[in-house]
Amino acid sequence: MSADEELAKDLGPLAALTIGIGTMIGAGIFVLPGPAVADAGSLVGAAFVIGGAVALLTAFSVAELGTAMPKSGGMYYYVNHALGPLFGSIAGWGNWLGLAFASAFYMIGFGAYVSAFLALPAVDLGLVSFSSAQLWGLIGGSFFVGVNYVGAKETGRLQNVIVIILLVILTAFTLAGIVNAEPSSLTPIEDAWVGELLPVTAIVFVSYLGFGQIASVGEEIKNPGRNLPLAILGSVLVVTIMYALLMAVMLAAVPVELVADNKTAAVDAAKNMMEPFGLAAVGGAVVLFGALLATASSANASILASSRINFAMGRDRIVSTQLNEIHDRFATPYRSIALTGALILVFIAIGGVEPLATAGSVLHLIIFALINVSVIVMRTADPPEYEPSFHVPFYPIIPLMGIVCSLALIGFMAPTIIALSVGFVVFAGLWYLLYARSHATKQGVLGQFIQERSDAFPDAAVDAADSVQPEGDEFRVFVPVSNPRTETDLISIASAMARSRGGTVDAAHVVQVPDQTTLQAGADHVADLSAESDRLLQQAREDAETFDVDLETHTILSHRAFEEVFDAARRHEADLVVMGWSPDHPGRAESRMEELTHDLPCDFLILRDRGWDPSRVLLPTAGGPDSDLSADLARVLQTEYDSEITLLHALNDGETEAEGQAFIDDWATEHELGGVTTMVAGEPPRDAIVGAAADHTLLLLGATERGLLSRLVTDSIHVDVVDDVDCSVLLAERAHSRTLRERLFGRD
Repeated sequence: MSADEELAKDLGPLAALTIGIGTMIGAGIFVLPGPAVADAGSLVGAAFVIGGAVALLTAFSVAELGTAMPKSGGMYYYVNHALGPLFGSIAGWGNWLGLAFASAFYMIGFGAYVSAFLALPAVDLGLVSFSSAQLWGLIGGSFFVGVNYVGAKETGRLQNVIVIILLVILTAFTLAGIVNAEPSSLTPIEDAWVGELLPVTAIVFVSYLGFGQIASVGEEIKNPGRNLPLAILGSVLVVTIMYALLMAVMLAAVPVELVADNKTAAVDAAKNMMEPFGLAAVGGAVVLFGALLATASSANASILASSRINFAMGRDRIVSTQLNEIHDRFATPYRSIALTGALILVFIAIGGVEPLATAGSVLHLIIFALINVSVIVMRTADPPEYEPSFHVPFYPIIPLMGIVCSLALIGFMAPTIIALSVGFVVFAGLWYLLYARSHATKQGVLGQFIQERSDAFPDAAVDAADSVQPEGDEFRVFVPVSNPRTETDLISIASAMARSRGGTVDAAHVVQVPDQTTLQAGADHVADLSAESDRLLQQAREDAETFDVDLETHTILSHRAFEEVFDAARRHEADLVVMGWSPDHPGRAESRMEELTHDLPCDFLILRDRGWDPSRVLLPTAGGPDSDLSADLARVLQTEYDSEITLLHALNDGETEAEGQAFIDDWATEHELGGVTTMVAGEPPRDAIVGAAADHTLLLLGATERGLLSRLVTDSIHVDVVDDVDCSVLLAERAHSRTLRERLFGRD
């Protein structure tokens, strides 16, 4: 069993922007100038500009996909949805491992700056040795993995504060550099020339991974249609300009040789620039403080983001959902964090700055290429749900340039890193074919597009699309729980239905937040509700265990309680929802407004609970899709509870008793209901159902097919029956499309 929590939309535009800037600003200016300048001299600023331009091409695509699909998992989710789980496996593993490489790179940079004032003696263990920077990196990495493992409040606000402090420090650094600048010193050292810019760009490109983390928390951003593109594109532009300006000022203000191959170049440059003012020590200390903040916050943000990637991969069954197991005490995905932390510590132990930087870059460049392909696929296939509020300008030129530039930049990396990228793609493909394919259930838009238009594609393309489709077909039952009195009964029904299909139950506690309170404020006080939530969901787990079915639990904050059930069912791709009765049910599962504007996302069972007792079940039917769902449930009740089933048919006008009996017998045979009792009644349906229900413990009733307008004038017999019978009632409604006329006036 596994558990997770839904993500509330509580991130404003500034918070989203600082996530991107905060992650990107750490490595580029504080760790990479030394090795980058050693290779390209004062041209290194141009390398940062090229890297920013390549990132910006993909940022446009991420912004479009993000406004259409603001989901947790970000870039992984987009690739998985558009291209299918094979490419989703590549994107997911690439994002996860790329973040681990980047985190290790950040922590070695952190260790280098700590060593500037407190060096540790190197450790040589024979097969492996550790420098002072690596030792401090291991210490810092362990600390931040531990922080994420046990959880920490107010981390979002802390990130905002850190970014503001960094911007102040870097602004002061830039102003000091301008005072000392000598533009004539901006010349390449030794034999550096323009042809070396792309290899250096490949090294520094790890500095531009942060905007992807904005997409990873897209599900939590307020008004994503506006704020997501602003945050993504804005963070790339701000950081690119800042990098180029800072590098130009630094290299114009201090000798290039002072920066080249210097692990703490920013500190030494600050000392040099502030020396004329007698503030060398102060300048160095301030920049050292900024470097420690930047590298630490970048590492922490990457570790946090990795758990969100695992969350999304587990949701799509690319990896085991057990990785999303929530710690009973700390309420964190501790297994995912522990595994990611172990990888980070290993990478710190065996890697160096440049290898880790380029390894993180290469995996993300592969993802960037897939992201641009995804935009083209979504635009071409044009599925009904794809309605982005932001569109890539100059389509398809920018996505095509993004594909070419991302893949071309890999070619300028070291041969070992290129080999790593090839090996990684092979590994991710094998992982999908050998594990994830048999578990994943979600088919990508590309596969559906090819299969639906098989005549328009070569046979080889159709065969390839068919051969990699997921084989999992997991039946998912969604259960909103809020009342301890009815929770056990709802979980029992859901578990029985799930077990009959080898499926999974999703139990969610929907916590309604008043309209006057923002979801962010509600999230700040969710701890006050945790005891109730924990009690409900723990009881749900225990009830599901009696049926030996997998259960996933969620806590959802929403301003709407009833309507949120339908949105959550769509997000979780549920096949069936089992929920308690509400005054909002006018003979159907949905409210009147929902009925008028939307089709049901899946099948629904609504329990009017008067004591759960499925021993004697009455199922009235006149045919139709809703009674088909009741028949499915009746078969499950026979198997799981040994229920006695009675089928009731009220005669229509002009229908004889013999015709009615033939109908009910044929209906039972068609729905594979054996060993049942049949009844044919000549009285009106309402009277027949109420009379027969007196001898039964449970009534299975199909939803009304009357239209909304007619029900506004007079209630359907469903409302009267539910009020007049003494036994529990299960209202069944099958999901199917209806025209506006059918919604208003009903079916003929």
